[in-house]
Amino acid sequence: MYAWIWRRLPGGPPVKAAVAVGLALAVVALLWYGVFPWLEPKMQFDHGVVDSPSPGRS
Repeated sequence: MYAWIWRRLPGGPPVKAAVAVGLALAVVALLWYGVFPWLEPKMQFDHGVVDSPSPGRS
């Protein structure tokens, strides 16, 4: 699959590498700012709440 994508990218190896990095960053940004915020309310997280012992207790 990656070889198929690499063959389809335009330009020589430096241009292909730059385009591949740009595409990867675009996918990460789409996930980070679009998919994950949409998905978070649908998940059952406890939002990192940790019960700590009272001060003075060991």
